[in-house]
Amino acid sequence: MCPASSGRVSKLLINWGQGDLDAREALIPLVYGELRRVARRYLGRERPDHTLQSAALVHEAYLRLVHKEPPQWQNRAHFFGVAAQLMRHLLVDHARNRRAAKRGAGAPRLSLDAQMVLPQKREVDLVALDDALNKLAGLDAQQSRLIELRFFGGLSIEETAVVLGISPATVKREWATARAWLQREMKNQDAGQ
Repeated sequence: MCPASSGRVSKLLINWGQGDLDAREALIPLVYGELRRVARRYLGRERPDHTLQSAALVHEAYLRLVHKEPPQWQNRAHFFGVAAQLMRHLLVDHARNRRAAKRGAGAPRLSLDAQMVLPQKREVDLVALDDALNKLAGLDAQQSRLIELRFFGGLSIEETAVVLGISPATVKREWATARAWLQREMKNQDAGQ
């Protein structure tokens, strides 16, 4: 997204937060393509026969965004962080429902990219990943949120720093620590099964 568009998006988000529904409606065409890219990235890690499509994931996240009180958006990165969090919850809910429907017979899997957690490319149980992130949130909420923003939201280090209100150097340090913890936790979960 170009800087001019980014500034316009931030302005529309602020206006929406102040109750301007026209700003909300003007915002959607500007962010829809980027939200679809985020959704496609998530779904690209899912099994090939996944029943959700990127458009449906974006639309469901949008519906959840607009049915809340007008949010107090800080900027574009904050918006995409919240959208990423909603998409994560939607995918986890979908995975939990599928797991429940199959009575535990194999949860939906997704592959984490090499940059994220594991040294080898492998399938990761989305529900187990969510459980690990929730456990990390109990230990360090900022690191859990950082993983969510970077992995699920696809935010850059700089965008993550803006959303969390910390420096990019701190994001890099926390990212390394959180990845190491998550790698160990996921390995322990695999060993326990």
